[in-house]
Amino acid sequence: MRAVFGLVLIVGVALAGGAVMMAQKYISAHKTALAQANMARQDIVPTTNVMVAARPLRYGERLNKEDVLKVKWPENALPEGVFTEVPVLFPENTEDNRFVLRAMEKGEAIMAVKVTEPGEDAGLTSQLERGMRAFAIRVDVSSGVSGFLRPGDRVDVIWTGNVGEVEGSRGEVSRLIRSSVQIIAIDQIAGGDLTGANIARTVTVSVPPADVLALELAQQTGRLSLSLVGAEDDTLASALEINQRSLLGLGEIEAAPQPVEEKVCTIRTRRGAEVMEIPIPCTN
Repeated sequence: MRAVFGLVLIVGVALAGGAVMMAQKYISAHKTALAQANMARQDIVPTTNVMVAARPLRYGERLNKEDVLKVKWPENALPEGVFTEVPVLFPENTEDNRFVLRAMEKGEAIMAVKVTEPGEDAGLTSQLERGMRAFAIRVDVSSGVSGFLRPGDRVDVIWTGNVGEVEGSRGEVSRLIRSSVQIIAIDQIAGGDLTGANIARTVTVSVPPADVLALELAQQTGRLSLSLVGAEDDTLASALEINQRSLLGLGEIEAAPQPVEEKVCTIRTRRGAEVMEIPIPCTN
């Protein structure tokens, strides 16, 4: 009888020990899962609704409600000028649509700078800042940087012509007349939809009214060429000029000495009705 009781006691202790170990493992696994859940909650980034393009959009297209989608966007990475609600992008008190000013790919955030105001045309007038004017410059494959210009690029404007009648005999002169001028259109394309090189015939730039007159005179009296400015270059080039003699290292032409005229002094005498001038040595 004692043997049976001892055996039962041993089995009971073993079962109790196993139960304790299983409980410890369960509690440990629960704590690990709880810690992982807490870490996952810490990694969750707050989001907000942002309107994005539902399909590729090109310059000049009418923007309709079916062209946009509402997606979740991290609040700490919101681009400036995004639309977060449909009524803001499409006001209910107007029937006029917005138009696309800059090409957008599918899923790209729609921003205020990429679309017009409701009812506003997508023409050049919507891209001109206050106080600026649009001016077209005639270009070809050489003067237009081999067709690699794009709307939004900035260029230096160089004038080449003959200024002999103005500044003396100096031959051809190349002079930087305007620096870092912004391009707003290539031929009839004002959006950023150009792909590859495009041999343009005209480049439209945005300049102050006074520069319109200067560029028109320069275009009528010589040849204009454009020099592309780097995307991150914020420097303004100073006035630069080179002529044929300085290009060849010949220096400036010295003016020939003017002959000195000999001074002649005279006295007047009257002989009857006749007045005569007689030369005499000058005393001064």
